[in-house]
Amino acid sequence: MAESVGQRKRIGKRWVFAAVLLLLGLFVWWRHSGPEQQKHGAGGPAVGVARAVSGAMPVVLDELGTVTPITTVTVLPQISGYLTQVAFTEGQSVTAGQFLAQIDPRPYQIQLEQYEAALAKDNASLAQARSDLARYEKLASQDSISEQQVTDQQFLVRQEEAAAKTDQANIDSAKLNLVYCHITSPISGRVGLRLVDIGNYVTSGSSTGLAVITSISPTTVIFSVSQTDLAPVLTRLGQGAQLTATAYSSDDTTKLEDGTLSAVDSQIDTATGMVKLRADFPNSDNALFPNEFVNVHLLVNTLQNATLVPTQAVQNGAPGAYVYVVQPDDTVHVQPVTTGPTDGTNTVITKGVSPGDVVVTDGVDRLSDGMAVQVANTPAVASAGDPPAQPHHHHRHHNAAAAQ
Repeated sequence: MAESVGQRKRIGKRWVFAAVLLLLGLFVWWRHSGPEQQKHGAGGPAVGVARAVSGAMPVVLDELGTVTPITTVTVLPQISGYLTQVAFTEGQSVTAGQFLAQIDPRPYQIQLEQYEAALAKDNASLAQARSDLARYEKLASQDSISEQQVTDQQFLVRQEEAAAKTDQANIDSAKLNLVYCHITSPISGRVGLRLVDIGNYVTSGSSTGLAVITSISPTTVIFSVSQTDLAPVLTRLGQGAQLTATAYSSDDTTKLEDGTLSAVDSQIDTATGMVKLRADFPNSDNALFPNEFVNVHLLVNTLQNATLVPTQAVQNGAPGAYVYVVQPDDTVHVQPVTTGPTDGTNTVITKGVSPGDVVVTDGVDRLSDGMAVQVANTPAVASAGDPPAQPHHHHRHHNAAAAQ
């Protein structure tokens, strides 16, 4: 009897355990299936959508460039001598013709005086020779001397004239050397670090120089574009367009200055497939520093009345680029498309989608062709024409070697 009571208790415990497992399973099923059913309902998964619109799309090339000064000059001594004065400060801005340094002029002043003395002596000899020639010509007219004496005197006058010209050339050279003793800046720009100190003996054959002066304002930026992007640039230049180039900081976040494209190199680098371009910048606030790496945004063209969709709506797969288009019956259709330029936020669709079509932008990973969906956008359908939060550009060639 006691054994049957124990058996009944064990059976009762098994039923209780089975009931607990059943309740736990129902709870898990409710947690995973209930909300999903509420979410999907009869209309399928909820998706975010946007409406394709017609708008303008700037075609911008984003390239890495190097700030390249228009002029860089190494100030070299034209004569030899001891440096007696340095009149510039390292990093100073100078103007063309501004005094920079002085070489001891005394040896060249003495040389000038010697040449002037030689000229005075030769001028006296020349005056005597001319006086004798006049007398000989008068005597010759009276048949008092031979014609040969007159001819010889004429040659002597020419020799003295040549000697006087040589002396004058030496004087001019000595005066030029005195000018070279007073060293001035050949250009306007910024002086670099001093390369020679006062008291050093400098020579005209020195390659080091006294200082390096770099022009700052205006300046240029040299950058490279792919050969595939070159044709639109050349087309626009051939049409007489002035292409705007905007320089940004190396992290591509801070705008430095606006400029214009000024030149295209004459050949493509066969090693990289890139071609160099030069843009001019006024650099009035000195924001562009020589040899600085910058990002150049070159506005090549602006496409008008282009069909725009949000970039996240464009997918890539076996059929190539495609979008999910929401049909009037709230089903989606896989639509292959041909894409054009993009600014990171919107993408141009040249074929496959028309303005007004509604495309899926969020939840595409759960979709298949013909599936029913629910539009979850609130409060209204998003527009592909909405302005982006920050500018983006569709080409980037971070090739430091090509930018040089």
